[in-house]
Amino acid sequence: MILLTGLLFILWGEPGRCLDEDRGFIFDGRIRRFAVANDTVYVAIEERLYQLSHDLFLVQSLTLRGRFKDESEAAHFYRVSEGEKWNGTFSINILLPFVENHTLISCGVNDNVCGYCEVLDLKNISKLIYSENVQVGPHNHNSSSVAFLVKLSSAETYILSAIQKYEGDSAKCGPGYKAVNLHNTNDKQSGEIFSVIDGQATPMTECKGNVEFVDGFQINSIIYLLSNLPSGPKNTVRLSWLEVKTNKKDTFKSQRSVVLRVSDGEGSRLLSSSVIPGGSPGLWSGVFTVDGGQTNTELVVFDISPDLTGGTETDFCRQAMSKTLKPKAVLFRQKHMTSVLTVRQKAWMVFFIGTEDGQLIKLAVDKNYHTTCPKVLYTAADNQRMFPKIHLDQVDRKHVYVAFGNQMKRVRVSKCSTYTTVEQCWSAQDPQCVWCNSNQSCTFEDDCKDSNWVSIPDDFQPKMVSYQLVKNSTGPIKLNIQTHLTVSQVPSKFACQFSGPSTELCSRSGIPPQFPQCTCILRNGTLPAEGLHVTVEIRLWKVNLTEKLKITSCSDIRGSPSSVLCQRCINSGCGWSNSGCSWANEGVSNADVCQTMESGMNFSRPEISSISPSVVSVYGRNHAVLSGHNLSNVTKVRIQMDKTCSTQESPVWNNTGVSLTFHIPSSNIKSLVKVCVLLPDDSCHGNSKITYHSSPSCTKLEPSSTWSSGKRNITLTGSHLEFVEGVIHSHTPQEVTYPRNSIFQELTYETPAAGITEGTFTSSVSLKVANKTVVCSTSFTYYPDPEFISFTSTMTGNNVRITLQKKADKLEMTKEELLVWGLQDEKQYPCLMREKGTSNETEFFVCEIQSTSDTEFQHLMIQFGNKTVRLGHPSLLHQVLLILRILLILCVPIVLVMICRWLKKLTAETNKI
Repeated sequence: MILLTGLLFILWGEPGRCLDEDRGFIFDGRIRRFAVANDTVYVAIEERLYQLSHDLFLVQSLTLRGRFKDESEAAHFYRVSEGEKWNGTFSINILLPFVENHTLISCGVNDNVCGYCEVLDLKNISKLIYSENVQVGPHNHNSSSVAFLVKLSSAETYILSAIQKYEGDSAKCGPGYKAVNLHNTNDKQSGEIFSVIDGQATPMTECKGNVEFVDGFQINSIIYLLSNLPSGPKNTVRLSWLEVKTNKKDTFKSQRSVVLRVSDGEGSRLLSSSVIPGGSPGLWSGVFTVDGGQTNTELVVFDISPDLTGGTETDFCRQAMSKTLKPKAVLFRQKHMTSVLTVRQKAWMVFFIGTEDGQLIKLAVDKNYHTTCPKVLYTAADNQRMFPKIHLDQVDRKHVYVAFGNQMKRVRVSKCSTYTTVEQCWSAQDPQCVWCNSNQSCTFEDDCKDSNWVSIPDDFQPKMVSYQLVKNSTGPIKLNIQTHLTVSQVPSKFACQFSGPSTELCSRSGIPPQFPQCTCILRNGTLPAEGLHVTVEIRLWKVNLTEKLKITSCSDIRGSPSSVLCQRCINSGCGWSNSGCSWANEGVSNADVCQTMESGMNFSRPEISSISPSVVSVYGRNHAVLSGHNLSNVTKVRIQMDKTCSTQESPVWNNTGVSLTFHIPSSNIKSLVKVCVLLPDDSCHGNSKITYHSSPSCTKLEPSSTWSSGKRNITLTGSHLEFVEGVIHSHTPQEVTYPRNSIFQELTYETPAAGITEGTFTSSVSLKVANKTVVCSTSFTYYPDPEFISFTSTMTGNNVRITLQKKADKLEMTKEELLVWGLQDEKQYPCLMREKGTSNETEFFVCEIQSTSDTEFQHLMIQFGNKTVRLGHPSLLHQVLLILRILLILCVPIVLVMICRWLKKLTAETNKI
């Protein structure tokens, strides 16, 4: 009970930290490093270390300070000047859970930018086991460096650190470090803990060049190290192999390297890396930039099985490497990818991809490197950049940890429960989801206990059930039904029932069903010319599938070869050959064969020259304009992200033959999509592009208030504001205000009037983007219109100086928001604003009317927003009342002083009595 109370006190008592409903944790500062071990997550921010449970509840946190058992121990560990003690903080740049040793190794730099390391208890980070002032990681937090635990054949564990070095790195804190080092992890190893020395030599390798180390890991007896090397105007990605030996020296001497070749253009850089577990032992994935910058990125798979046939090397940064590796497959092209994690689900590879604009994307890939349609699992608020590392929850393996800014999220790896039918569960193409037979729901496999289940097959299939019409020269027509399913075990009762419009459809002496296939031998040897409607009911356990087909005799589908005829042939379960449509066993049944053929219909081939806008938010855009040639027969605009994704089609209107209007639909992923125009024969032409970017966000309104009559100019600050089509205030939800100007981070508009509402009130602001509204995080206050009191005129040379008085309020009106004219005989004289000031309970504005012979103006015309007021000199009565008010204000203090003196005198006389 005491422990629970203490935990609640920690959760409630620490400002700036909280657990939110999305299973996330918010820290006081930006995340520097985080690591996962068993059921615990460790997170280091600037000067603090956190220990969280696997579901992101706070266990404990501590400030990072040098901690020693006594003064003699501190003097031994601190290599500082005599008499000097360091009692400051340190920040972590290496965080390594050493599970086998039940310790957490954390290293960083202290206030003097000198190295410092601690060994903590893995289960209780407040328990210090060992500490030392020693350089293990880099001096610079921005350094592209890596560190990980490796085990040599001597069965000893070491820290391999690979550090990007800079010119002028400080050596004041002791011996300098090299580019790649092997540090001890305990004091029983040669040279004691954190030492790089062993019995053979000092096995550290220097690096000649500004190398960026990206990742490293060990698989069996091979250590892998990946880095970016600048090579003239381009960059190359280097993979180094180290064979595990009995000592550090021999391990370093075994180094061999190769260049990973992704593109031949501007060079490539590696941003993130992940080993692909299971399957082939050498498979590895990486996120690369391929345009010489950070924008165009690709997810690529390599086989990095070590080639140990060549000679060894001694320099980790040598440029002249002749050997290159080319990728096995480019899986995904997407702008601004930053991170990747790969897990294995049976024969499938599942990739979790982080982006610079805050999306966590899931991509499933089969054994043939065929990708399913990517899905967005999570989008960070304000489009914050994802951390380069993504980790898997090792407890349930159903969540991943992602970090961005000062937040960490634990995101579910699949949305299985959102699919409510077996067809939806299968169509999601998610290998981590199964349809559970006992509870008739879509769920994770290990949540379907003591029950049979069905899921997608080991390779990508576009349909759950497919069919083919087969016929030999003298035999009957066979209708073959193929189910594309993976099952927990082969069902003992698998049945297919075929039904037609009238008589019995299938021969009684047919082939018995055998999972995953069943066959109907048609009793009638011919099919009607108009085709035959067939219903197939498939049953295994409680799972029932129904397919409605229309089958046509393949030999009756005739005509000039065209894409339309080819599609009709394939969709009828037939095959396509050089001679035209044939039975499935005599031709190709893959619809891809039809895509290269002409449509066969008498339409002019349309061309797309431009789409405006071609860059939109994920909410899409209404009333986009497509321009081109031969557009008269276009019926729809088709948008498709990838051939594995379902298409979206938008109808067109205002078609002039050279331009048309259509709506760009929304998308759940930020990406580049293909656009073509659809003709009546279902052929699609053109290969234009639309880019989906982040949705707009707004963080600040300036000024944050307006007067009730409205039309005040407001500047809204945020991101991706160029996609905003209108601004809506909550008190007038039906009124849309259109932006006067908008760029990426700034938008200006005029506020609507308060309407019938009087006094002061708050109105929230939303942004209209296509058919969606985005709520701003700031509120907006309406105040009564400004009240102007009086003005005075003074002649200064040839100009008249006007001083305009206004009652003080909370509007913070600026001189730029006022237009003033002097009126004389109904003639207007513009008054140029000069300054603004305050005095007691009033504000005053000073303006000048230039080059006028009139010295006295009886009235002013004042305009603010869309409202104009007329102000005259105060009447005689008003002036008298104003003088009396001033006198009263001046006299009250004098009267109070006299009363106080009289009371003192009266008190003194009373005391005498």
